[in-house]
Amino acid sequence: MSDFHTVPVHDIPADAVILDVREDYEWVAGHADSAVHIPMDQIPARLDEIDPDEDVYVICRTGGRSLRVAQWLTGQGYTAINVSGGMDQWLESGKPLVSDNGLKPLVL
Repeated sequence: MSDFHTVPVHDIPADAVILDVREDYEWVAGHADSAVHIPMDQIPARLDEIDPDEDVYVICRTGGRSLRVAQWLTGQGYTAINVSGGMDQWLESGKPLVSDNGLKPLVL
């Protein structure tokens, strides 16, 4: 596979395309407001929802799933950047979260 990059949360540009690959229950509990949600196991079937001309910052809870997805997307010709530390680091960095369940957002 081709090379891909890993960046910490604080290096994600403000206008970045963020791809959250966590499970539905994790997404509902708390996510970045501007993120796109496609669970890891659905990426191949939903690849057409990802713009191949955009840099994509891939995030999960801690960085393991996003690493695998970033590797795979890069192998498919996308520019995918893994976000180290994931949503745990997002929360610790004080970045804003929203939830889809009406409760205070949190990272599961």
